[in-house]
Amino acid sequence: MLDRLQLLEDRYEQLNELLSDPEIVSDIDKLRDYSKEQSDLSEVVTKYRQYKDVSEELVDAEAMLADDDLDKEMAEMAKMEVSELSDTKERLEEEMRVLLLPKDPNDDKNVIVEIRAAAGGDEAALFAGDLYRMYAKYAENNRWKTEVIETQTTGIGGYKEITFMINGNGAFSRSK
Repeated sequence: MLDRLQLLEDRYEQLNELLSDPEIVSDIDKLRDYSKEQSDLSEVVTKYRQYKDVSEELVDAEAMLADDDLDKEMAEMAKMEVSELSDTKERLEEEMRVLLLPKDPNDDKNVIVEIRAAAGGDEAALFAGDLYRMYAKYAENNRWKTEVIETQTTGIGGYKEITFMINGNGAFSRSK
């Protein structure tokens, strides 16, 4: 796993260099592709760098703990630090495993949502309106945009039917 993460970090650095190349900047298609690839790698690389930092700190803390000249209070502090760093290291390992799982190719796509008020008359239409506002607020909290495609409203502020699109990075993945 660590070898794969190192390869991803190397690719991330290579993409940084490519994105500063004037030849790439002038080619819109390559710029878009490289920027997307870099964006996809950024979270994994950030976690990997945190993991490397924590691993180094853990080695230093364990070396300090192994020192026989350490007084009792410092030894206790070193034990606490080793314990905290070990927990952090395990948490980061688990997060990296999840980040390395293959993605669904549809995860970055947009979502079209259709809400229809069923049997229940005005109350069902009001509920459909509440449901639409809930989805719209969720999208707003995730910095996604909503675009209403089609509506059939009622006179009391509800919807018989509403169809809308949610646009944004990871909209499909979080909505499915």
